[in-house]
Amino acid sequence: MAPARVESLAMSGLAAIPAEYVRPLEERPTECVLKVKRVEDEGPQIPVVDVAGWDSADEEIKKEIRRQVAKASREWGVMQLLNHGISETLIERLQAAGKAFFDLPVEEKEKYANDHAAGKIAGYGSKLANNASGQLEWEDYYFHLLWPEQRRDMTTWPKHPQEYIEVTDAYGREIRKLVTKILGTLSSDLGVEEERMERVLGGENLEMQLKINYYPRCPQPELALGVEAHTDISALTFLLHNMVPGLQLFYEGKWVTAKCIPSALIVHIGDQVEILSNGKFTSGLHRGLVNKEKVRISWAVFCDPPKDALIGPMKEVVDEKNPPLFPAKTFKEHTDHKLFKKAQAQAEAQAAKKVEEST
Repeated sequence: MAPARVESLAMSGLAAIPAEYVRPLEERPTECVLKVKRVEDEGPQIPVVDVAGWDSADEEIKKEIRRQVAKASREWGVMQLLNHGISETLIERLQAAGKAFFDLPVEEKEKYANDHAAGKIAGYGSKLANNASGQLEWEDYYFHLLWPEQRRDMTTWPKHPQEYIEVTDAYGREIRKLVTKILGTLSSDLGVEEERMERVLGGENLEMQLKINYYPRCPQPELALGVEAHTDISALTFLLHNMVPGLQLFYEGKWVTAKCIPSALIVHIGDQVEILSNGKFTSGLHRGLVNKEKVRISWAVFCDPPKDALIGPMKEVVDEKNPPLFPAKTFKEHTDHKLFKKAQAQAEAQAAKKVEEST
């Protein structure tokens, strides 16, 4: 029997979402953040960096771009890049291909279903409960390895539409170039050689995973979340979306909604870069809202070190005044620890609930 999909629930005409999707009161979006803010609205905004001159012969232009990228990474842990070098045509083709897959009937998409119990993570799926409350997220997704090329299992890539493989491969190659530029910029800002951070993260063996997030219309968006508040376990995350607002960053005690900027590429600093920099760069806390009127789709590329890569604060950023803030762990240990803590919290919450019900 196929698992329930959020899309199927959304299409069933239900007026109220099932209880397992209702977030605890403290997690729910407020009425004000559910409304789309106008550009004129005051308040902090996610940094926007125009990187058109990243490869300029003018050293001052390059220096200023690097300064802005590093500043956003330190203060926010996220930025929106303009003129990043990926053509609008390629982005449009990538998004059209992803949408075409999700436009297929659910039964067709089920042919690509993943199976967590069997260890098959790649494919079509819905978010499992792995949080303290045991609640689900209003999201379906498609997930597969994007890089390195030689390690791809092409049986996990959608065969429809036919253009999917070609455009996704091309997009992955462009993102891989940006990974080197950003890691080089951050390394330089820390006063180490440009190649240092990328080398520690695996160099040619650095992995990129693609996850297409599909957030169907939700009849009660004030009660649900597409993605709960989290920091990314990756080194970097690159995000595109279909111009439906929903991404929020937690900044100075408040949730800030990212503006929808045409052609912008959102870049998140992940846990691994925060650890390598000994906390000088920020792995930003963020979440995703859902929408009553529109489907939201986003394309996330997670850039990860190999599972056995040992990641800890680089020796160059540690001294007597700046002791290591993080213990060195393999990427697998970091991932398991983060997920285990969630699973443990969920188990404890469920046990407490059973005790309460029995008394």
